[in-house]
Amino acid sequence: MALADRIRSLSPLHERNGRLSVLRALTFAGLVVPALWLAWRAGIGDLGARPWTEAIHRSGDWAIRFLALSLLVTPLRNASGWSKLVGLRRMVGVAALFYALLHVALYIGDQSLDLAKVVSEIALRIYLTIGFIALVGLIALGVTSTDGMIKRLGAERWHRLHALVHPIAILALIHFYMQSKLDISDALIMSGLMLALWICRGVSRHRIALSLPVLIAIAAGCGIVTALAEAVYFSIKTGVDPRLVLPANLMFEPVIRPAWWVAGIVAAVSVVAVAAKAIWFTKAAPALRPARSAR
Repeated sequence: MALADRIRSLSPLHERNGRLSVLRALTFAGLVVPALWLAWRAGIGDLGARPWTEAIHRSGDWAIRFLALSLLVTPLRNASGWSKLVGLRRMVGVAALFYALLHVALYIGDQSLDLAKVVSEIALRIYLTIGFIALVGLIALGVTSTDGMIKRLGAERWHRLHALVHPIAILALIHFYMQSKLDISDALIMSGLMLALWICRGVSRHRIALSLPVLIAIAAGCGIVTALAEAVYFSIKTGVDPRLVLPANLMFEPVIRPAWWVAGIVAAVSVVAVAAKAIWFTKAAPALRPARSAR
């Protein structure tokens, strides 16, 4: 293989046929922007009084966001009929791994590179143990994400291995909740969105089309579940009757609550996906027969 062909085969910006993909290039740019923005903020001293802590949290936020985005690819493909989206899943998944590794690397830096202390902290603090297990799982998926590893493992074994992305996502959410302490708004939003993705996956497995009414129902249902989860959490923390907390979780003031973010994001993505299918991808394969995927 010529050097130029070899480079193109390894480039995340090229299709399998060697052609430069605008879609892949835009996706790659979107994936690296958070890291560049974080580096810029660090360079100008804009990370607050505790820059290491801020950088650790922001890198972890993007790790779980990109993990969720990798899980979104298949439901979005099923709803929109845009088959090329599947080719982006590996890139987004590797980005989630990169930000998770950055998250840990920054934590090690915050501990003055004292690896013995880091290992001790991971062993003694349950939320760090859970996060580390999730990281190990992501590394395993990342290492085996290449075409060569698919051939070595065989399609069946590879699919079984990469189905572990779902328990890994659950562990990542638990880690997110436990390190969030008092303000769990972001963790609740990510949980609601993940729930919507899993429901969409289950709907497709039962050969039910991801039509707009179905997707809107999922959006509303996940919003309600998110509101209930927030009410129960604060009830446990404060002892207040959750029936008194729930109305506050459905208000827009003083801030938009997680339930509305979940319902709004799921509904907005659903409308865009279904509209795209109606306008551009009507000739694509039906959503009732999605290609088999571990995600």
